[in-house]
Amino acid sequence: MKFLNEAIRFVMVGIVATAIHYAIYWLLFHRINETVAYSIGYFISFLFNYYLSARFTFKSETNKKNASAFVCAHAFNYTLQVVLLNLFLWLGISKTFAPLPVYCIAVPTNFLMVRYVFKRF
Repeated sequence: MKFLNEAIRFVMVGIVATAIHYAIYWLLFHRINETVAYSIGYFISFLFNYYLSARFTFKSETNKKNASAFVCAHAFNYTLQVVLLNLFLWLGISKTFAPLPVYCIAVPTNFLMVRYVFKRF
């Protein structure tokens, strides 16, 4: 039951973080490179995501250990997302919709990694 409650809270935080990420990406990709726009959106949503993941999703304190582990988990997640974004763009998916399948793959992977971070550190 605890896992399910955490998963539900993770989805709630993730929806907001993803909306922030996508909104920033969408506002910027018309003006700058898609990968740069995606990266800026990722970084801004990352800050929001860390705080709420710790406090709301996993009921943990923020500290240097879990912040460092969160950064490592998200470094992997960011790399996965950028590779997938460029793959989907290369496959011909439009700039507008390319992030959507990326999220479908990366979000479940990210949940498992972030859950591990806040349970371990």
